[in-house]
Amino acid sequence: MPADASSPTMTVPARRVGLRALLPHLRAHRATLIVVALLSLVGAGAALLQPLLTRAVLDGITASRPVTRVVLALVVLLVVGAAIGGVRDYLLQRTAEGLVLGTRRRLAAHLLRLPIAEYDQRRTGDLLSRVGADTTLLRAVVTSGLFEMVTGAVMVVGAATAMALLDPLLLGVTLAGLAVGLVVALVFARRVRGMSQQAQARIGEMTSAVERAISAARTIRAARAEEREAAAVARSAEAAYGAGVRVARLQALVGPASTTAIQGSFLLVLAVGGARVAAGSITVGDLVAFIMFLFFLVIPLGQAMHAYTQLQTGLGALERIEEMFEIPLESDRPTRAAPPVHAPFAVEFDRVSFGYAGASPVLHEISFAVPHGTRTALVGPSGAGKSTLLSLVERFYEVSAGTVRVHGTDIRDLPRDVLRGQLGYVEQEAPVLAGTLRDNLLLGAVDATEAQMLDVLDEVNLGGLVSRTPEGLDAQVGEGGVLLSGGERQRLAIARTLLGAAPILLLDEPTSNLDARNEAALRRAVDAVAVRRTLLIVAHRLSTVVDADQIVVLDGGRVVALGTHEELLGSSELYRELAAHQLLVTPMD
Repeated sequence: MPADASSPTMTVPARRVGLRALLPHLRAHRATLIVVALLSLVGAGAALLQPLLTRAVLDGITASRPVTRVVLALVVLLVVGAAIGGVRDYLLQRTAEGLVLGTRRRLAAHLLRLPIAEYDQRRTGDLLSRVGADTTLLRAVVTSGLFEMVTGAVMVVGAATAMALLDPLLLGVTLAGLAVGLVVALVFARRVRGMSQQAQARIGEMTSAVERAISAARTIRAARAEEREAAAVARSAEAAYGAGVRVARLQALVGPASTTAIQGSFLLVLAVGGARVAAGSITVGDLVAFIMFLFFLVIPLGQAMHAYTQLQTGLGALERIEEMFEIPLESDRPTRAAPPVHAPFAVEFDRVSFGYAGASPVLHEISFAVPHGTRTALVGPSGAGKSTLLSLVERFYEVSAGTVRVHGTDIRDLPRDVLRGQLGYVEQEAPVLAGTLRDNLLLGAVDATEAQMLDVLDEVNLGGLVSRTPEGLDAQVGEGGVLLSGGERQRLAIARTLLGAAPILLLDEPTSNLDARNEAALRRAVDAVAVRRTLLIVAHRLSTVVDADQIVVLDGGRVVALGTHEELLGSSELYRELAAHQLLVTPMD
């Protein structure tokens, strides 16, 4: 369905986000991250002391001095460094998992509160991919991205300082060898982010293709379209594969560039350092210590380059996540805490017009009122705007012009939770959620007792559903209610709405999937609840609403007639035509 015209769907343009966008996600983990940072500093310090102690051991052995204490100190440093590294890595991994969990919670909660028009425009699979695959990539930002870069920077600065003190000339040789390789690696790494974002988008498209095929498996089988749908999924998978390979190609170029720079620097240091040892400019201990510091310099640099590519990949995923957070949620401008109860009408439409974004108006100056405790039916040809009227009452969309009132109050002046607490709504498709009968019934009435659930199932002629399995109310209904018949799904959705005990019921084609017997049972149930509630019913079967207090006839988005069944037979040509087609009257009548 297209988006709302008056509140158009916001297509948020993709924008590049930096580390600052990650900070709100990390705020809950500040204490742990501070501990990790301190452990990283202590671990880096312990590692940087090892070359100095190694030099002391070599110089002591060369000078025939006792080195037992120095060796013990070196062993202690190794053990302490390993222990600190283990604790740090565990805390970092736990923080990363917490980051993913927190982001998924916030993102899922945000997605469930988006304007309905957003769901009309976006593909379900892409939204699922953002909650699943994209949030998973944030893990690498913390574990092998951000902190590896920070820790690596500390190690590089410390090692470079020590190397400068040991031999500035060798340090210059080292930096010259590293510079070329690092520049090349940085150029490639910077391109990873954009390609990674494209790869995640292709994964979202593939997920959408799979979700589409699986959700319509029976239709696809019946149409013998398995091969075509499999080919469509395969094309999406190939596009995701191609995007992933392009990212992998860039990442693979970063590694060799870093490795070449490291190996070249090591060979240069060996050559120049060996010559300086032979010339007596430095000792063997100095050279060994320098080479150890070289490893503490180049290995963190290599890890930092890998971490940089991981960071770019994660930031690409973060852009897709932040795009969702930037979409405004359903907004309210409440001026009342609850609707008044003294208003003469339960629902009023006052010159209401509406059109979906990018489409022509579908409703034109609709005006009628639904008195309290009455039944009003909406009838007319397909596309007349009947279901759209119910969506406007629920504020799934905002009117383009005019006013919808509930209990005399403009619904835009009511918080949506308050408004929807007054309404019970059964959609045309009557969706059933995966889970049990109990799960579905408690969706809108969490405090309902088992007796109340059984009573409402009996009201809609579903009592046998509980007794036919040992699980009773805990019987599974399957994905989308696949284990139930179409009529059972319809009646379960109605039972769920009745259990909520809302004073106004909006029923969209409530008998569309029912046979004659169950339609009669449901009509009796509706008759029973109508005594206590106001009903606004969309109906194609006029036999279900002939006894309605008033019938509103719609055509082309306009009200063309209003009255009772008998009145409309005499005053509305369109209504007589609809009744004749359904054999309620003969053409001669």
